[in-house]
Amino acid sequence: MAIYKRILLKLSGESLAGRAGHGLDPEVLASYAAQIKEVAESGVEVGIVIGGGNIFRGLSGVKKGFDRVKGDQMGMLATVINSLALQSALESEGAKARMLTSVKMAPIGELYTKARALELMADGYIVIIGGGTGNPFFSTDSASALRGVETEAEVLLKGTRVDGVYTADPEKDPSAVKFAEITFDEVYRRGLKVMDLTAFTLCKENDLPIIVFDMDTPGNLRKVVGGDNIGTIVKN
Repeated sequence: MAIYKRILLKLSGESLAGRAGHGLDPEVLASYAAQIKEVAESGVEVGIVIGGGNIFRGLSGVKKGFDRVKGDQMGMLATVINSLALQSALESEGAKARMLTSVKMAPIGELYTKARALELMADGYIVIIGGGTGNPFFSTDSASALRGVETEAEVLLKGTRVDGVYTADPEKDPSAVKFAEITFDEVYRRGLKVMDLTAFTLCKENDLPIIVFDMDTPGNLRKVVGGDNIGTIVKN
């Protein structure tokens, strides 16, 4: 039984690359699609924002000589590619999915508005919002926080390759301890990495809790939505 009526799921682009480390892994897409479909079929309204780091990251483009604005715009297009791939994977699973874009991109996707997103969710569609915020200098973390607040989601679920928030990077420090629950203020005081500061502040100021969990383990999304104590919840 789901404890949430509406969620915003943030997925990293890097996760979609699978073991290859770049591009799109069909197995990862299929796994994610199956998990998301299962949750949607339980009656949960699902909004999704995906990063684009598996294809192009704006900041990395700056290091290669690209103008920051153009680099970020290229990153926005990368998120649209990922969004289309996930939409296709969901439809292959038999789920109803629609992609909205933060900038005009017809016929690839319909322009995002809060009203349209909520209308589609009410009709049983999984709504994927591509293109970040539509503005440079904002990450897809910020986009997910913004869309979560806008669509009045009850929680922002950050699906990653790690199973929560730790006192240090668990891949580098074997003594790192995982938090089951932590406040926004404590995360800030400890300097822990959950989301970038813009996204983090937006969630804190609008009282939108964040749950960081391992999306790569099949069934975890259902467990999180059902209230199981996996991952780490960050809240006021």
